[in-house]
Amino acid sequence: MNSAPVRRSLALAQLNPVLGDVAGNLSRAREARAKAALAGADVVMFPELFLIGYPPEDLVLKPAVQDACRQALDELARDTADGGPAVLIGLPWKEGDRLFNAIAALDRGRITGVRFKVDLPNYGVFDEKRLFDSGPMPGPLPLRGLRLGLPICEDIWRAEVVECLSETGAEILLVPNGSPYRRGVVDERMNVAVARVAESGLALVYLNQVGGQDELFFDGASFGLNPGGALAFQMPGFCEELQIVTLEQGASGWRIAEGPKALLEEQDKADYTACMLGLRDYVEKNRFASVVLGLSGGIDSAISAALAADALGPDRVHAVMLPYRYTSEDSLKDAKDCASALSIRYDILPIASAVEGLEAALSPLFAGTKRDITEENLQSRVRGTILMSISNKFGPMVVTTGNKSEMSVGYATLYGDMNGGFNPIKDLYKMEVYRLAALRNRWKPQGARGPDGVVIPENILTKAPTAELRENQKDQDSLPPYPVLDDILECLVEREMRLPEIVARGHERATVERIEHLLAIAEYKRRQSAPGVKVTRKNFGRDRRYPIVNRFRDRSEGAYVPDPAIQPEPMKNLGEAYDG
Repeated sequence: MNSAPVRRSLALAQLNPVLGDVAGNLSRAREARAKAALAGADVVMFPELFLIGYPPEDLVLKPAVQDACRQALDELARDTADGGPAVLIGLPWKEGDRLFNAIAALDRGRITGVRFKVDLPNYGVFDEKRLFDSGPMPGPLPLRGLRLGLPICEDIWRAEVVECLSETGAEILLVPNGSPYRRGVVDERMNVAVARVAESGLALVYLNQVGGQDELFFDGASFGLNPGGALAFQMPGFCEELQIVTLEQGASGWRIAEGPKALLEEQDKADYTACMLGLRDYVEKNRFASVVLGLSGGIDSAISAALAADALGPDRVHAVMLPYRYTSEDSLKDAKDCASALSIRYDILPIASAVEGLEAALSPLFAGTKRDITEENLQSRVRGTILMSISNKFGPMVVTTGNKSEMSVGYATLYGDMNGGFNPIKDLYKMEVYRLAALRNRWKPQGARGPDGVVIPENILTKAPTAELRENQKDQDSLPPYPVLDDILECLVEREMRLPEIVARGHERATVERIEHLLAIAEYKRRQSAPGVKVTRKNFGRDRRYPIVNRFRDRSEGAYVPDPAIQPEPMKNLGEAYDG
Protein backbone atom coordinates (compact mmCIF):
# COMPACT_ATOMS: atom_id res chain seq x y z
CA MET A 1 0.00 0.00 0.00
CA ASN A 2 1.43 3.33 -1.08
CA SER A 3 1.81 5.97 1.63
CA ALA A 4 0.26 9.40 1.10
CA PRO A 5 2.64 11.98 -0.41
CA VAL A 6 4.28 14.47 1.94
CA ARG A 7 2.88 17.97 1.46
CA ARG A 8 3.88 21.44 2.59
CA SER A 9 1.79 24.56 2.24
CA LEU A 10 3.64 27.70 1.15
CA ALA A 11 2.07 31.18 1.35
CA LEU A 12 3.47 33.67 -1.17
CA ALA A 13 3.13 37.28 -0.04
CA GLN A 14 3.24 39.36 -3.23
CA LEU A 15 3.06 42.67 -1.39
CA ASN A 16 3.81 46.39 -1.78
CA PRO A 17 6.35 47.53 0.84
CA VAL A 18 7.02 51.20 1.56
CA LEU A 19 10.73 51.93 1.37
CA GLY A 20 12.15 52.93 4.73
CA ASP A 21 8.94 52.18 6.61
CA VAL A 22 10.45 49.32 8.61
CA ALA A 23 7.71 49.36 11.25
CA GLY A 24 5.01 49.47 8.58
CA ASN A 25 6.60 46.67 6.58
CA LEU A 26 6.86 44.57 9.74
CA SER A 27 3.15 45.19 10.30
CA ARG A 28 2.41 44.13 6.71
CA ALA A 29 4.44 40.96 7.24
CA ARG A 30 2.59 40.15 10.45
CA GLU A 31 -0.77 40.66 8.79
CA ALA A 32 0.20 38.39 5.90
CA ARG A 33 1.49 35.75 8.31
CA ALA A 34 -1.79 35.83 10.23
CA LYS A 35 -3.72 35.26 6.98
CA ALA A 36 -1.32 32.46 6.04
CA ALA A 37 -1.90 30.83 9.45
CA LEU A 38 -5.66 30.87 8.92
CA ALA A 39 -5.08 29.12 5.58
CA GLY A 40 -2.97 26.45 7.26
CA ALA A 41 0.33 27.42 5.66
CA ASP A 42 3.57 25.89 6.91
CA VAL A 43 5.76 28.70 5.58
CA VAL A 44 5.11 32.27 4.43
CA MET A 45 7.59 33.88 2.06
CA PHE A 46 8.21 37.59 1.34
CA PRO A 47 10.08 39.37 -1.51
CA GLU A 48 13.68 40.59 -1.56
CA LEU A 49 14.68 43.11 1.16
CA PHE A 50 11.03 43.33 2.22
CA LEU A 51 11.69 44.81 5.66
CA ILE A 52 13.41 47.90 4.25
CA GLY A 53 11.92 47.94 0.72
CA TYR A 54 13.66 47.73 -2.64
CA PRO A 55 15.80 49.34 -3.95
CA PRO A 56 17.04 50.99 -0.73
CA GLU A 57 19.92 52.90 -2.37
CA ASP A 58 22.33 54.56 0.09
CA LEU A 59 19.68 54.59 2.81
CA VAL A 60 20.70 51.01 3.58
CA LEU A 61 24.19 52.18 4.54
CA LYS A 62 22.88 54.04 7.60
CA PRO A 63 23.64 52.05 10.78
CA ALA A 64 20.32 53.18 12.25
CA VAL A 65 18.48 51.62 9.28
CA GLN A 66 20.40 48.37 9.67
CA ASP A 67 19.55 48.32 13.39
CA ALA A 68 15.86 48.96 12.71
CA CYS A 69 15.70 46.07 10.25
CA ARG A 70 17.47 43.67 12.60
CA GLN A 71 15.18 44.68 15.48
CA ALA A 72 12.12 44.12 13.29
CA LEU A 73 13.47 40.71 12.27
CA ASP A 74 13.96 39.71 15.91
CA GLU A 75 10.40 40.75 16.72
CA LEU A 76 9.04 38.71 13.82
CA ALA A 77 11.20 35.74 14.85
CA ARG A 78 9.71 35.85 18.36
CA ASP A 79 6.23 35.81 16.80
CA THR A 80 6.95 32.39 15.30
CA ALA A 81 7.07 30.87 18.79
CA ASP A 82 3.26 30.67 18.50
CA GLY A 83 3.58 27.52 16.36
CA GLY A 84 2.21 29.24 13.26
CA PRO A 85 3.91 29.48 9.87
CA ALA A 86 7.65 29.76 9.57
CA VAL A 87 8.84 32.89 7.74
CA LEU A 88 11.25 33.61 4.89
CA ILE A 89 11.91 37.35 4.67
CA GLY A 90 14.48 39.65 3.08
CA LEU A 91 16.51 42.32 4.85
CA PRO A 92 19.98 43.94 4.93
CA TRP A 93 22.17 41.85 7.23
CA LYS A 94 25.28 43.23 8.94
CA GLU A 95 28.03 40.71 9.64
CA GLY A 96 31.07 42.41 11.17
CA ASP A 97 32.02 45.19 8.79
CA ARG A 98 30.24 43.55 5.83
CA LEU A 99 26.68 44.22 4.68
CA PHE A 100 24.69 41.59 2.80
CA ASN A 101 21.43 41.39 0.90
CA ALA A 102 19.94 38.50 2.87
CA ILE A 103 16.99 36.18 3.24
CA ALA A 104 16.34 34.96 6.80
CA ALA A 105 14.38 31.90 7.96
CA LEU A 106 12.36 32.27 11.18
CA ASP A 107 10.74 29.39 13.07
CA ARG A 108 9.90 28.30 16.61
CA GLY A 109 10.77 31.71 17.99
CA ARG A 110 14.27 31.89 16.47
CA ILE A 111 16.25 32.91 13.41
CA THR A 112 17.05 29.44 12.10
CA GLY A 113 19.19 30.38 9.12
CA VAL A 114 20.34 33.17 6.81
CA ARG A 115 21.48 33.10 3.20
CA PHE A 116 23.17 35.93 1.30
CA LYS A 117 22.85 37.17 -2.27
CA VAL A 118 25.88 36.20 -4.33
CA ASP A 119 25.43 37.88 -7.72
CA LEU A 120 25.00 41.61 -7.14
CA PRO A 121 23.59 43.36 -10.23
CA ASN A 122 25.38 46.53 -11.25
CA TYR A 123 23.81 47.52 -14.57
CA GLY A 124 20.78 49.47 -15.74
CA VAL A 125 18.77 50.56 -12.72
CA PHE A 126 20.76 48.34 -10.33
CA ASP A 127 23.70 49.49 -8.21
CA GLU A 128 24.07 46.77 -5.59
CA LYS A 129 27.85 46.50 -5.63
CA ARG A 130 27.88 50.00 -4.18
CA LEU A 131 25.77 48.83 -1.26
CA PHE A 132 26.36 45.18 -0.46
CA ASP A 133 29.09 42.60 -0.16
CA SER A 134 28.74 39.46 -2.25
CA GLY A 135 27.83 36.42 -0.20
CA PRO A 136 29.52 33.04 -0.37
CA MET A 137 28.10 30.30 -2.52
CA PRO A 138 25.10 29.05 -0.54
CA GLY A 139 24.05 25.61 0.50
CA PRO A 140 20.44 24.58 1.12
CA LEU A 141 18.63 25.81 4.23
CA PRO A 142 16.49 23.28 6.15
CA LEU A 143 13.01 24.46 7.10
CA ARG A 144 9.89 22.46 7.99
CA GLY A 145 11.20 19.23 6.49
CA LEU A 146 12.48 20.81 3.27
CA ARG A 147 16.01 21.54 2.12
CA LEU A 148 15.43 24.92 0.51
CA GLY A 149 17.56 26.52 -2.16
CA LEU A 150 17.20 30.27 -1.67
CA PRO A 151 18.86 32.11 -4.56
CA ILE A 152 18.01 35.82 -4.36
CA CYS A 153 16.79 37.53 -7.55
CA GLU A 154 19.90 38.03 -9.73
CA ASP A 155 21.34 34.75 -8.41
CA ILE A 156 19.20 32.83 -10.93
CA TRP A 157 20.20 34.94 -13.95
CA ARG A 158 23.38 32.92 -14.23
CA ALA A 159 23.81 29.20 -13.62
CA GLU A 160 26.46 29.07 -10.88
CA VAL A 161 24.41 29.68 -7.71
CA VAL A 162 21.61 27.28 -8.65
CA GLU A 163 24.18 24.69 -9.73
CA CYS A 164 25.83 24.93 -6.31
CA LEU A 165 22.48 24.56 -4.53
CA SER A 166 21.52 21.58 -6.64
CA GLU A 167 24.84 19.84 -6.05
CA THR A 168 24.67 20.39 -2.28
CA GLY A 169 21.24 18.86 -1.84
CA ALA A 170 18.58 21.54 -2.33
CA GLU A 171 15.17 19.97 -2.95
CA ILE A 172 13.31 23.01 -4.31
CA LEU A 173 14.21 26.59 -5.32
CA LEU A 174 12.40 29.50 -3.65
CA VAL A 175 13.48 32.81 -5.23
CA PRO A 176 12.66 36.17 -3.55
CA ASN A 177 12.80 39.05 -6.03
CA GLY A 178 12.72 42.80 -6.47
CA SER A 179 12.39 42.81 -10.26
CA PRO A 180 11.04 46.06 -11.76
CA TYR A 181 8.72 46.26 -14.73
CA ARG A 182 9.81 47.08 -18.25
CA ARG A 183 8.52 45.91 -21.59
CA GLY A 184 9.33 42.28 -22.25
CA VAL A 185 10.72 41.52 -18.80
CA VAL A 186 8.02 38.94 -18.00
CA ASP A 187 9.19 36.73 -20.85
CA GLU A 188 12.84 37.26 -19.90
CA ARG A 189 12.20 36.19 -16.31
CA MET A 190 10.34 33.11 -17.45
CA ASN A 191 13.12 32.10 -19.86
CA VAL A 192 15.74 32.46 -17.13
CA ALA A 193 13.67 30.44 -14.66
CA VAL A 194 13.02 27.69 -17.22
CA ALA A 195 16.77 27.45 -17.86
CA ARG A 196 17.54 27.03 -14.15
CA VAL A 197 14.83 24.39 -13.77
CA ALA A 198 16.14 22.49 -16.77
CA GLU A 199 19.71 22.55 -15.47
CA SER A 200 18.92 21.64 -11.88
CA GLY A 201 15.89 19.39 -12.27
CA LEU A 202 14.30 21.27 -9.34
CA ALA A 203 10.92 22.97 -9.07
CA LEU A 204 11.17 26.75 -8.76
CA VAL A 205 8.94 29.33 -7.05
CA TYR A 206 9.53 32.92 -8.20
CA LEU A 207 8.12 35.57 -5.82
CA ASN A 208 8.29 39.23 -6.90
CA GLN A 209 7.27 42.38 -5.05
CA VAL A 210 4.63 44.75 -6.41
CA GLY A 211 4.26 48.53 -6.25
CA GLY A 212 6.03 51.77 -7.11
CA GLN A 213 9.30 53.13 -5.75
CA ASP A 214 10.33 56.45 -7.28
CA GLU A 215 10.67 55.80 -11.04
CA LEU A 216 10.53 52.00 -10.74
CA PHE A 217 7.37 49.94 -10.69
CA PHE A 218 7.40 46.31 -9.57
CA ASP A 219 4.75 44.27 -11.31
CA GLY A 220 4.52 41.13 -9.15
CA ALA A 221 3.49 38.41 -11.62
CA SER A 222 4.98 35.69 -9.38
CA PHE A 223 4.92 32.13 -10.70
CA GLY A 224 6.01 28.54 -10.17
CA LEU A 225 7.63 26.00 -12.50
CA ASN A 226 7.84 22.25 -12.09
CA PRO A 227 10.74 20.05 -13.24
CA GLY A 228 10.56 19.99 -17.00
CA GLY A 229 9.53 23.66 -17.08
CA ALA A 230 5.72 23.31 -16.92
CA LEU A 231 3.96 26.30 -15.39
CA ALA A 232 2.36 25.25 -12.09
CA PHE A 233 0.74 28.57 -11.16
CA GLN A 234 0.77 32.21 -12.23
CA MET A 235 -0.10 35.04 -9.83
CA PRO A 236 -1.60 38.24 -11.29
CA GLY A 237 0.47 41.27 -12.16
CA PHE A 238 0.14 44.80 -10.79
CA CYS A 239 -1.69 43.89 -7.56
CA GLU A 240 -1.05 42.61 -4.06
CA GLU A 241 -2.03 39.04 -3.37
CA LEU A 242 -1.38 36.28 -0.85
CA GLN A 243 -1.49 32.92 -2.61
CA ILE A 244 -1.27 29.50 -1.02
CA VAL A 245 0.81 26.99 -2.96
CA THR A 246 0.98 23.28 -2.17
CA LEU A 247 4.34 21.51 -2.48
CA GLU A 248 4.22 17.73 -2.84
CA GLN A 249 7.01 15.19 -2.42
CA GLY A 250 6.89 12.23 -4.76
CA ALA A 251 9.24 9.50 -5.85
CA SER A 252 11.11 11.89 -8.15
CA GLY A 253 11.31 14.78 -5.69
CA TRP A 254 9.29 17.86 -4.81
CA ARG A 255 6.72 19.34 -7.18
CA ILE A 256 4.28 22.24 -7.06
CA ALA A 257 0.60 21.32 -7.17
CA GLU A 258 -1.35 22.88 -10.02
CA GLY A 259 -2.79 26.25 -9.05
CA PRO A 260 -4.55 29.27 -10.57
CA LYS A 261 -2.97 30.74 -13.69
CA ALA A 262 -3.81 34.42 -13.96
CA LEU A 263 -3.74 36.15 -17.35
CA LEU A 264 -1.17 38.94 -17.40
CA GLU A 265 -1.61 42.30 -19.07
CA GLU A 266 0.85 42.69 -21.95
CA GLN A 267 2.41 45.39 -24.12
CA ASP A 268 0.45 48.68 -24.17
CA LYS A 269 -1.99 47.58 -21.47
CA ALA A 270 0.90 46.71 -19.18
CA ASP A 271 2.63 50.04 -19.94
CA TYR A 272 -0.51 52.04 -19.14
CA THR A 273 -1.11 50.10 -15.94
CA ALA A 274 2.50 50.59 -14.80
CA CYS A 275 2.29 54.36 -15.45
CA MET A 276 -1.03 54.60 -13.61
CA LEU A 277 0.03 52.62 -10.55
CA GLY A 278 3.49 54.18 -10.47
CA LEU A 279 1.84 57.61 -10.21
CA ARG A 280 -0.56 56.33 -7.55
CA ASP A 281 2.19 54.97 -5.33
CA TYR A 282 4.40 58.03 -5.76
CA VAL A 283 1.56 60.33 -4.69
CA GLU A 284 0.26 58.18 -1.86
CA LYS A 285 3.59 57.00 -0.45
CA ASN A 286 4.69 60.66 -0.34
CA ARG A 287 1.36 61.50 1.37
CA PHE A 288 -0.01 63.98 -1.14
CA ALA A 289 -3.77 64.28 -0.94
CA SER A 290 -4.24 65.27 -4.59
CA VAL A 291 -2.56 66.49 -7.79
CA VAL A 292 -2.78 69.49 -10.09
CA LEU A 293 -1.72 69.75 -13.73
CA GLY A 294 -1.95 72.10 -16.66
CA LEU A 295 -4.50 70.89 -19.21
CA SER A 296 -3.64 72.45 -22.56
CA GLY A 297 -5.95 70.61 -24.93
CA GLY A 298 -3.01 68.57 -26.25
CA ILE A 299 -2.39 64.84 -26.14
CA ASP A 300 0.31 64.80 -23.43
CA SER A 301 -1.65 66.66 -20.78
CA ALA A 302 -4.82 64.76 -21.73
CA ILE A 303 -3.30 61.32 -21.14
CA SER A 304 -1.58 62.59 -17.99
CA ALA A 305 -4.96 63.76 -16.69
CA ALA A 306 -6.48 60.37 -17.55
CA LEU A 307 -3.66 58.56 -15.76
CA ALA A 308 -4.11 60.81 -12.73
CA ALA A 309 -7.88 60.22 -12.60
CA ASP A 310 -7.34 56.48 -12.98
CA ALA A 311 -4.62 56.47 -10.35
CA LEU A 312 -6.28 58.59 -7.70
CA GLY A 313 -9.93 59.10 -8.61
CA PRO A 314 -11.39 62.21 -10.32
CA ASP A 315 -12.04 64.00 -7.03
CA ARG A 316 -8.29 64.17 -6.35
CA VAL A 317 -7.32 65.73 -9.70
CA HIS A 318 -7.38 69.46 -10.47
CA ALA A 319 -6.83 70.56 -14.08
CA VAL A 320 -6.04 74.17 -14.94
CA MET A 321 -6.18 75.67 -18.44
CA LEU A 322 -3.71 78.58 -18.71
CA PRO A 323 -4.51 80.30 -22.02
CA TYR A 324 -2.59 83.06 -23.75
CA ARG A 325 -3.15 84.92 -27.03
CA TYR A 326 -1.93 81.91 -29.08
CA THR A 327 -4.26 79.41 -27.41
CA SER A 328 -6.81 78.33 -30.00
CA GLU A 329 -10.54 77.93 -29.50
CA ASP A 330 -10.06 74.26 -30.35
CA SER A 331 -7.63 73.87 -27.45
CA LEU A 332 -10.01 75.59 -25.04
CA LYS A 333 -12.85 73.32 -26.12
CA ASP A 334 -10.72 70.15 -26.12
CA ALA A 335 -9.38 70.81 -22.64
CA LYS A 336 -12.85 71.47 -21.26
CA ASP A 337 -14.28 68.37 -22.95
CA CYS A 338 -11.43 66.22 -21.63
CA ALA A 339 -11.90 67.49 -18.05
CA SER A 340 -15.64 66.87 -18.36
CA ALA A 341 -15.15 63.34 -19.67
CA LEU A 342 -12.82 62.61 -16.75
CA SER A 343 -15.11 64.32 -14.21
CA ILE A 344 -12.16 66.26 -12.78
CA ARG A 345 -12.12 69.83 -11.46
CA TYR A 346 -11.35 72.32 -14.21
CA ASP A 347 -10.42 76.00 -13.95
CA ILE A 348 -9.32 78.59 -16.51
CA LEU A 349 -6.67 81.13 -15.47
CA PRO A 350 -5.59 83.45 -18.33
CA ILE A 351 -1.90 84.35 -18.17
CA ALA A 352 -1.73 87.46 -20.38
CA SER A 353 -1.26 89.94 -17.53
CA ALA A 354 1.56 87.86 -15.99
CA VAL A 355 3.39 87.36 -19.31
CA GLU A 356 3.05 91.02 -20.29
CA GLY A 357 4.17 92.07 -16.82
CA LEU A 358 7.36 90.05 -17.18
CA GLU A 359 7.96 91.43 -20.67
CA ALA A 360 7.52 94.95 -19.31
CA ALA A 361 9.98 94.27 -16.48
CA LEU A 362 12.54 92.95 -18.97
CA SER A 363 12.00 95.64 -21.61
CA PRO A 364 14.90 97.91 -20.49
CA LEU A 365 17.33 95.03 -21.07
CA PHE A 366 15.60 93.57 -24.14
CA ALA A 367 15.17 96.89 -25.98
CA GLY A 368 16.38 96.68 -29.57
CA THR A 369 16.35 92.85 -29.70
CA LYS A 370 14.07 90.61 -31.75
CA ARG A 371 11.40 88.45 -30.18
CA ASP A 372 12.55 84.82 -30.08
CA ILE A 373 12.35 81.69 -27.97
CA THR A 374 13.00 83.79 -24.86
CA GLU A 375 9.55 85.37 -25.03
CA GLU A 376 7.99 82.00 -25.87
CA ASN A 377 9.56 80.49 -22.76
CA LEU A 378 8.09 83.26 -20.60
CA GLN A 379 4.66 81.76 -21.30
CA SER A 380 5.78 78.34 -20.14
CA ARG A 381 7.48 79.75 -17.04
CA VAL A 382 4.40 81.72 -16.06
CA ARG A 383 2.33 78.55 -16.36
CA GLY A 384 4.84 76.61 -14.27
CA THR A 385 4.87 79.32 -11.60
CA ILE A 386 1.07 79.37 -11.39
CA LEU A 387 0.85 75.60 -11.00
CA MET A 388 3.56 75.60 -8.33
CA SER A 389 1.75 78.41 -6.53
CA ILE A 390 -1.44 76.33 -6.46
CA SER A 391 0.64 73.48 -5.08
CA ASN A 392 2.18 75.69 -2.39
CA LYS A 393 -1.15 77.19 -1.35
CA PHE A 394 -3.35 74.11 -1.33
CA GLY A 395 -0.94 71.15 -1.18
CA PRO A 396 -1.51 69.11 -4.38
CA MET A 397 1.53 67.73 -6.17
CA VAL A 398 2.13 69.14 -9.66
CA VAL A 399 2.03 66.44 -12.35
CA THR A 400 4.50 67.09 -15.17
CA THR A 401 3.36 66.13 -18.66
CA GLY A 402 6.35 66.00 -21.04
CA ASN A 403 6.87 62.87 -23.13
CA LYS A 404 10.18 61.09 -23.83
CA SER A 405 10.50 62.50 -27.35
CA GLU A 406 10.42 66.06 -26.00
CA MET A 407 12.71 65.25 -23.09
CA SER A 408 15.18 63.66 -25.51
CA VAL A 409 15.61 66.70 -27.74
CA GLY A 410 15.17 69.41 -25.11
CA TYR A 411 11.73 70.61 -26.19
CA ALA A 412 10.79 71.46 -22.64
CA THR A 413 11.32 74.60 -20.57
CA LEU A 414 13.25 74.56 -17.33
CA TYR A 415 11.27 76.21 -14.51
CA GLY A 416 8.23 76.10 -16.79
CA ASP A 417 6.47 73.03 -18.15
CA MET A 418 9.18 70.91 -16.49
CA ASN A 419 7.98 72.03 -13.04
CA GLY A 420 6.43 69.32 -10.95
CA GLY A 421 6.88 66.34 -8.68
CA PHE A 422 6.29 63.37 -10.98
CA ASN A 423 5.81 62.66 -14.67
CA PRO A 424 3.77 59.54 -15.52
CA ILE A 425 4.61 59.69 -19.26
CA LYS A 426 8.30 60.55 -18.99
CA ASP A 427 9.36 57.21 -20.51
CA LEU A 428 6.79 57.16 -23.33
CA TYR A 429 7.71 58.42 -26.79
CA LYS A 430 5.19 60.66 -28.53
CA MET A 431 3.72 57.97 -30.78
CA GLU A 432 3.38 55.69 -27.75
CA VAL A 433 1.45 58.44 -26.00
CA TYR A 434 -1.01 58.52 -28.90
CA ARG A 435 -1.30 54.74 -28.89
CA LEU A 436 -1.96 54.51 -25.15
CA ALA A 437 -4.47 57.37 -25.29
CA ALA A 438 -6.45 55.56 -27.99
CA LEU A 439 -6.21 52.36 -25.95
CA ARG A 440 -7.61 54.05 -22.83
CA ASN A 441 -10.68 55.21 -24.79
CA ARG A 442 -11.66 51.59 -25.47
CA TRP A 443 -10.32 49.89 -22.32
CA LYS A 444 -9.93 50.67 -18.64
CA PRO A 445 -7.35 48.80 -16.53
CA GLN A 446 -8.35 46.78 -13.53
CA GLY A 447 -8.08 48.91 -10.42
CA ALA A 448 -8.49 52.20 -12.30
CA ARG A 449 -10.54 54.78 -10.40
CA GLY A 450 -11.46 56.96 -13.38
CA PRO A 451 -14.66 56.84 -15.43
CA ASP A 452 -15.49 54.26 -18.06
CA GLY A 453 -15.66 54.97 -21.78
CA VAL A 454 -14.04 57.64 -23.91
CA VAL A 455 -12.04 60.04 -21.72
CA ILE A 456 -9.82 61.73 -24.33
CA PRO A 457 -11.74 63.62 -27.04
CA GLU A 458 -11.19 62.39 -30.58
CA ASN A 459 -10.04 65.83 -31.73
CA ILE A 460 -7.08 65.65 -29.33
CA LEU A 461 -6.07 62.36 -30.95
CA THR A 462 -6.27 63.66 -34.52
CA LYS A 463 -5.08 67.28 -34.50
CA ALA A 464 -1.46 68.23 -35.23
CA PRO A 465 0.58 68.59 -32.03
CA THR A 466 1.59 72.12 -31.08
CA ALA A 467 2.93 73.98 -28.03
CA GLU A 468 0.96 77.11 -29.12
CA LEU A 469 3.74 79.48 -28.09
CA ARG A 470 3.45 81.55 -31.30
CA GLU A 471 0.99 82.03 -34.14
CA ASN A 472 0.20 78.86 -36.12
CA GLN A 473 3.04 76.94 -34.48
CA LYS A 474 3.30 73.20 -35.08
CA ASP A 475 5.84 70.78 -33.57
CA GLN A 476 6.89 69.64 -37.05
CA ASP A 477 8.01 73.19 -37.90
CA SER A 478 11.26 72.38 -36.09
CA LEU A 479 11.21 68.60 -35.63
CA PRO A 480 10.89 65.70 -38.05
CA PRO A 481 7.54 63.88 -38.01
CA TYR A 482 7.16 62.02 -34.73
CA PRO A 483 7.27 58.52 -36.27
CA VAL A 484 10.66 59.43 -37.75
CA LEU A 485 11.88 61.21 -34.61
CA ASP A 486 10.84 58.36 -32.32
CA ASP A 487 12.59 55.73 -34.41
CA ILE A 488 15.82 57.74 -34.44
CA LEU A 489 15.59 58.33 -30.69
CA GLU A 490 14.94 54.68 -29.93
CA CYS A 491 18.04 53.80 -31.96
CA LEU A 492 20.13 56.39 -30.09
CA VAL A 493 18.78 55.92 -26.57
CA GLU A 494 17.65 52.31 -26.22
CA ARG A 495 20.04 50.66 -28.68
CA GLU A 496 23.11 52.97 -28.64
CA MET A 497 23.42 52.50 -32.42
CA ARG A 498 26.10 54.15 -34.56
CA LEU A 499 24.88 56.92 -36.85
CA PRO A 500 25.57 54.99 -40.09
CA GLU A 501 23.43 52.14 -38.79
CA ILE A 502 20.54 54.54 -38.15
CA VAL A 503 20.93 56.14 -41.56
CA ALA A 504 20.79 52.67 -43.09
CA ARG A 505 17.25 52.33 -41.71
CA GLY A 506 16.18 54.98 -44.23
CA HIS A 507 16.75 58.21 -42.31
CA GLU A 508 18.48 61.28 -43.71
CA ARG A 509 21.99 61.65 -42.34
CA ALA A 510 21.59 65.37 -41.58
CA THR A 511 18.43 64.64 -39.59
CA VAL A 512 20.08 61.87 -37.59
CA GLU A 513 23.09 64.07 -36.82
CA ARG A 514 20.84 66.92 -35.71
CA ILE A 515 18.80 64.70 -33.42
CA GLU A 516 21.95 63.21 -31.88
CA HIS A 517 23.20 66.77 -31.24
CA LEU A 518 19.90 67.82 -29.62
CA LEU A 519 19.92 64.69 -27.46
CA ALA A 520 23.43 65.45 -26.21
CA ILE A 521 22.93 69.13 -25.39
CA ALA A 522 19.67 68.52 -23.50
CA GLU A 523 21.32 66.39 -20.80
CA TYR A 524 21.44 69.32 -18.37
CA LYS A 525 17.67 69.66 -18.60
CA ARG A 526 17.04 65.97 -18.02
CA ARG A 527 19.18 66.09 -14.87
CA GLN A 528 16.70 68.61 -13.48
CA SER A 529 13.53 66.85 -14.57
CA ALA A 530 10.95 65.18 -12.35
CA PRO A 531 11.10 61.40 -11.96
CA GLY A 532 8.72 59.28 -14.02
CA VAL A 533 7.73 55.64 -14.41
CA LYS A 534 10.22 53.42 -16.26
CA VAL A 535 8.65 51.29 -18.99
CA THR A 536 11.36 51.10 -21.68
CA ARG A 537 14.72 49.37 -21.63
CA LYS A 538 16.51 52.67 -20.92
CA ASN A 539 14.76 55.46 -19.09
CA PHE A 540 16.20 58.90 -18.44
CA GLY A 541 17.33 58.50 -14.85
CA ARG A 542 18.79 55.34 -13.34
CA ASP A 543 19.35 53.62 -16.68
CA ARG A 544 21.11 56.29 -18.73
CA ARG A 545 23.84 58.21 -16.92
CA TYR A 546 25.45 60.52 -19.45
CA PRO A 547 27.74 63.47 -18.61
CA ILE A 548 26.39 66.99 -18.96
CA VAL A 549 29.71 68.36 -20.23
CA ASN A 550 30.21 66.21 -23.31
CA ARG A 551 31.65 67.22 -26.68
CA PHE A 552 31.60 63.79 -28.28
CA ARG A 553 29.46 63.44 -31.40
CA ASP A 554 29.27 60.32 -33.54
CA ARG A 555 30.65 61.18 -36.98
CA SER A 556 32.06 57.76 -37.87
CA GLU A 557 31.44 55.98 -41.15
CA GLY A 558 31.13 52.62 -39.42
CA ALA A 559 32.74 50.44 -36.81
CA TYR A 560 36.48 51.02 -36.48
CA VAL A 561 38.74 48.06 -37.22
CA PRO A 562 42.08 48.33 -35.34
CA ASP A 563 45.25 48.16 -37.45
CA PRO A 564 46.52 44.60 -36.92
CA ALA A 565 50.12 45.66 -37.65
CA ILE A 566 50.39 47.66 -34.44
CA GLN A 567 48.37 45.54 -32.04
CA PRO A 568 49.95 43.77 -29.03
CA GLU A 569 50.68 40.07 -29.01
CA PRO A 570 47.64 37.98 -28.06
CA MET A 571 47.35 37.62 -24.30
CA LYS A 572 46.69 34.33 -22.58
CA ASN A 573 43.83 35.95 -20.69
CA LEU A 574 42.40 39.41 -20.19
CA GLY A 575 43.90 39.68 -16.73
CA GLU A 576 47.48 38.94 -17.80
CA ALA A 577 49.95 41.27 -16.12
CA TYR A 578 52.66 43.08 -18.04
CA ASP A 579 56.07 41.80 -17.00
CA GLY A 580 58.16 44.48 -18.70
